[in-house]
Amino acid sequence: MKMRVCLGRVAAVAVLLLCAVGLPAQEAAPRHAYVRVVVGKDLPGPVSGRLLVFAKNAAADTGKKDEHEPGTKKEVDISEFHPTNTAVAAVEIHDVAPGSAVEVDLDRVAFPQPFASMQRADYELQAVLDTDHNYNYSGRDAGDWQAEVVEAKGWEPGVGSEPVLTLTSHPEPGQRAVTVTKALAEVKQGEVEKAEFESALLTKFWGKPTYIRGWVILPPGYNANARTYPTLYWTHGFGGNMDYSLITGLGMRKAMVERKAPPMICVMLDESLPEGTHEFADSVNNGPWGAALTREFIPWLESKYRMDARRNGRFLNGHSSGGWATLQLQVNYPQIFGGTWSTSPDPSDFHDFTGPDLYAAHPNLYHKPDGSAWPIMREKGQVQATMEQLAKLEAVLGPYGGQLASFDWVFSPKGPSGAPEPMFDRKTGDVDPKVVDYWRDHYDLAHLTEEHWAKNGDLLKGRIHLFVGTADTFYLDGSARLFEARLKKLGADPHFTYIPDRTHFDLYNVGDDRMGLMWEIMSEMYAVARPGVNWKKAAK
Repeated sequence: MKMRVCLGRVAAVAVLLLCAVGLPAQEAAPRHAYVRVVVGKDLPGPVSGRLLVFAKNAAADTGKKDEHEPGTKKEVDISEFHPTNTAVAAVEIHDVAPGSAVEVDLDRVAFPQPFASMQRADYELQAVLDTDHNYNYSGRDAGDWQAEVVEAKGWEPGVGSEPVLTLTSHPEPGQRAVTVTKALAEVKQGEVEKAEFESALLTKFWGKPTYIRGWVILPPGYNANARTYPTLYWTHGFGGNMDYSLITGLGMRKAMVERKAPPMICVMLDESLPEGTHEFADSVNNGPWGAALTREFIPWLESKYRMDARRNGRFLNGHSSGGWATLQLQVNYPQIFGGTWSTSPDPSDFHDFTGPDLYAAHPNLYHKPDGSAWPIMREKGQVQATMEQLAKLEAVLGPYGGQLASFDWVFSPKGPSGAPEPMFDRKTGDVDPKVVDYWRDHYDLAHLTEEHWAKNGDLLKGRIHLFVGTADTFYLDGSARLFEARLKKLGADPHFTYIPDRTHFDLYNVGDDRMGLMWEIMSEMYAVARPGVNWKKAAK
């Protein structure tokens, strides 16, 4: 770190000597921005991880924390819906002792641009040490370290003194953590049980104990009778975890108590892992999650609980990446499940991968054939972010856990290094056709359904239900329409619903009930499992 300062002094002396002998001085070196991050002296020991430095123009700051955060401390952070509003730079650090300083190059690994190209302004800066490299997936968590926000008035990056940021504390608990703590305190015996099962298949794959995890939500009256119950297997989308699964499951149980939803056992599955979401797919990178779920975990659960252990007693639901997970489980294991009700699933036909056609001639994820940018997020008809912005922001935040990297971990073949082959070049956006061929043969659900229709058609007919908004935030309605067209051509009797003007985040709203669609889905499942049975839905 001191090398940069010493070289700077040598260069200055050289310029003076050249001027003294009448020789022309070299032009001044281009601007380069740095910031100094101090590891607080009170931290318990040497720290390692990905050190992130965030900077935001203070004029664009409302001074308010995110509405989902309960704490009072101001934070400077990125927003994927406004990716260029906050700049971020990154460097990996290893075993830095308390009291030591790290000089961070703000131009080498930075988004959306090197800091030295930023204009003079009043900025707010904050440093965060991502100790477990999961910032791309879950943001700040209790194990990370962060500095207080520093106001740098009239700062021109690369000019004048370097701001100093000191890592002193862990981030405050988010709203989800607060909610989970409260929910766990209120859970009663016999209503909710944690399920952790060591999978022999996954343990063999990873060479270490590997578990399928989730929550089992038992319906009201479960302990008062000997009846069996239909079972809903649910899994979360990208960014979810065990905590989110519990909160959602408790909401389902509350709906059953209030007779908004029929009595079912709900298994709230966790599909998160360090690389992103495994989506219960059988993958050469993540392992045989689908086989482990269907051959090991479900039989284990059915030996413990009074589940209706028939195909017409097992159903699937998930949203976003969880929607794709449940869709592929139905397609790949139609003999196990009686139907999926997937909502806003990730692309099911790779002719529309949130816009780009991966099978086109010379496809590019960043630019359309006319050179314009491929969007990836929209709100009220306005583009909020492009695919290139999302990919390059993800690369700065770290190599693991991002949405695009997660796709590679699920879908791609292994490369020579043992890591998954990237489907596209992160610098240029160019698609690798050989990798796409592998994706098609293993994970393009429209292709797989058509390819195996002679074998699975009778099991799949009428069993695929899909819901998506016509204004889906991530343009996922396009792929859904292509998949539906393929299913109709096969005579698959698909049940696809396109909800007008709904986005990725308000799809479940029915009237003033933000989860109303969920209760309708559960009612449809129950009607398949118990035809003709009236479960006495509560009057509105």
